[in-house]
Amino acid sequence: MPYSEPTNLAIVACPGGEAFADEVIVHLRHMYKHRFSLKNDVVAKRYQLDKNDLIKQINFGIDLNTSDVAMRGPTDKYRAPNFKVKSKFTYFMNGEVKTELLECIRGKDVYIFQDVENHAPLALNDGKNVLSLSVNDHVMWLLVTIDAVRQAGAASISLVLPAYPYSRQHKKKGREGLTASLLGHVYEMCGVKRIITLDIHSREIVNAFNSCALENLHASYQIIRELAKIVDLTGKTEDMVVVSPDTGAIDRNKFYASGLKLPLAMIYKERDYSIVTQDANSTNIKSIKLLGDVKGKVAFLADDMLGTGGTLLKAMKFLKEQGATKVICAISLPFFTGNAIELFDQAYKDGYFYRIIGTNAVYHEKLKDKEWYISSNVSGLFANVITRVHHNQSLSDLLDNRNIIEKLVKHDAIPDDEDEPETENTAE
Repeated sequence: MPYSEPTNLAIVACPGGEAFADEVIVHLRHMYKHRFSLKNDVVAKRYQLDKNDLIKQINFGIDLNTSDVAMRGPTDKYRAPNFKVKSKFTYFMNGEVKTELLECIRGKDVYIFQDVENHAPLALNDGKNVLSLSVNDHVMWLLVTIDAVRQAGAASISLVLPAYPYSRQHKKKGREGLTASLLGHVYEMCGVKRIITLDIHSREIVNAFNSCALENLHASYQIIRELAKIVDLTGKTEDMVVVSPDTGAIDRNKFYASGLKLPLAMIYKERDYSIVTQDANSTNIKSIKLLGDVKGKVAFLADDMLGTGGTLLKAMKFLKEQGATKVICAISLPFFTGNAIELFDQAYKDGYFYRIIGTNAVYHEKLKDKEWYISSNVSGLFANVITRVHHNQSLSDLLDNRNIIEKLVKHDAIPDDEDEPETENTAE
């Protein structure tokens, strides 16, 4: 179980997923160095060895077992793995794309990163072309990258998709396709063994796979960590209520309400489904009713994704009209499509909400400077899951983090730089 170079864990970042991959790699390097130091300390103490001599022995063993003549780097220090695979991405003027790997990945476990909702301008073809790519562009680039990795002889292929593409097309209501399922089958046919994603829109998508494993992560711990910095979770100075923005989000908000030991309310919306939403102003909601009480309280809403934002804007305005002192919303996947950012700017000026807590799972340059937006970092969570999957360790406490949340609520807040809890097996 090597924690230093060479390691068979490799990361290939598609153009859209490069920003998120770089953040995850920072955590991976920190975690691998920490694990190496921990193992060195435990083994040195257990066998009464000098720590510096032990590092030399570990590096000696690695040099003997590597297929190269010897590994680069010092023999008496920790040699950090270089996880990222150098790649070349070419965009042709007719719209075709190509991925070329510039390093050998034969026999490695490769994790391909792609952020399909990254619509920021990307420099392609060595900076000669700057383009904003659609979801379909990103999906196509993901597929050609999977094929390049497969053709290059990877031992296994895993996808890291913070936002699962087409996840809202998961339920058949008429003569329409199940695109979420279709893409899952395509990934499987391409040889993908595992998909790591965040807060997938519907649990039904998990059932679409025959052999591919899907790890559905949750950002609840990271979101509550940020929430604790702006609201008194103990209830000593502020009363708080969790509000489900609609019936579809009731399970998610019930989780927050039970974890935070708070009452749960719900907004019921009457919709006209003959209207197709184009932007935040053309929502199909006809009337709104509240089941519960928010008067004189801080209202906290949680949802999995935010597109045009029309539904959420109406809900937040409605809660303020019902007497809520503050309205705070948590979004796992903050897409903010169309003119949503401008509309939220205006809604903030009008006092309809206090803060939006999102994650960095979706790249958004414009949101960073907004006073009303708080970004919670989930790159450490993904790094933790990747290392545990790669080293065949349990994910239970990361997938079900109720115990972690309970400890967080008791302390009300934690240091800003504290990352996701990581358990270590000191008897390795």
